[in-house]
Amino acid sequence: MTTRTSPGHSGPRRPWFFTSDLHGRHGRYRALLDAVAAERPRAVLLGGDLLPHAFAGAADFLAGWLGPRLADLRSALGEDYPEILAIMGNDDARALEPQWQDLERAGLWRYLAGDWAQIDGVPVLGYPWVPPTPFALKDWERFDVSRFTDPGCIAPDEGRHSVEVDRRALHWRTIAADLARLATGRDLGRAVLLCHGPPHRTALDRADLDGKTVDHVPLDVHVGSIALRRFVTAEQPAAVLCGHVHESARLTGRWREQLGRTWCLAACTDGPELGLVRLDPTAPGDATRELRPPADDVGDAAAGDAPGPATDRTPGPPPDRG
Repeated sequence: MTTRTSPGHSGPRRPWFFTSDLHGRHGRYRALLDAVAAERPRAVLLGGDLLPHAFAGAADFLAGWLGPRLADLRSALGEDYPEILAIMGNDDARALEPQWQDLERAGLWRYLAGDWAQIDGVPVLGYPWVPPTPFALKDWERFDVSRFTDPGCIAPDEGRHSVEVDRRALHWRTIAADLARLATGRDLGRAVLLCHGPPHRTALDRADLDGKTVDHVPLDVHVGSIALRRFVTAEQPAAVLCGHVHESARLTGRWREQLGRTWCLAACTDGPELGLVRLDPTAPGDATRELRPPADDVGDAAAGDAPGPATDRTPGPPPDRG
């Protein structure tokens, strides 16, 4: 696997930004772009589920909305334009991968799908796959440590794919095997893992499934990856940046957790705000998270900011370190 390297920047260390699960909401993206323009971070890591839900709308969003705004930001910032690393999430259709690659060819971001990059000597792995979910689209799902699928979930080789796949190969591929292969021959002590899904049985994978059953079988309220947790415990990277489970911080009151020396940080939220994590990759335990209100921009289509279902949220005051 090729590792792509970014040249270092001189001067004081600039923070990294991390966010995920923007789901094409214009207001969240505007809040992010405004923060980048004001603070000029060294890097921006985007942890998947970046596109609107509608397939056609997602195609128009990349080429017609996000791409031009990233180009404008690069023109405004010049040499201070950050390294932007992006992965897909389970809600992003792989059929749109060529458009993600178009933005990479334009120099606006780097697209990672099981690839390593490097920023100022810090290795970053982009890993978009998550364990089986109840949702139909399976472009970015893998069996976790075995072919077991939780009650109510759909196996990766039985769901819908937006591109042609070898279903026989899907039958045997696991997150555990992927991670072992990607780590071979590497010292991960300084590495940052940019993953869509969180590690299993943490505050970050807590789903709102209390009391729910399928065929009288209680559902596990922890929906993260067992393979990722085992991998982190064994390899101890510096940080895991994840999202996927929107309600976790509301349910647990926590957006970060330490596994050994590894800090696991989540940015997603089930409210309308942008969850923005600021971190120094060499000291991820000092990271902060801010819930930034969505930003308005006169002239933008309001459809991209349509709120989701109402939720009983208990947001904390930004920024926080809890």
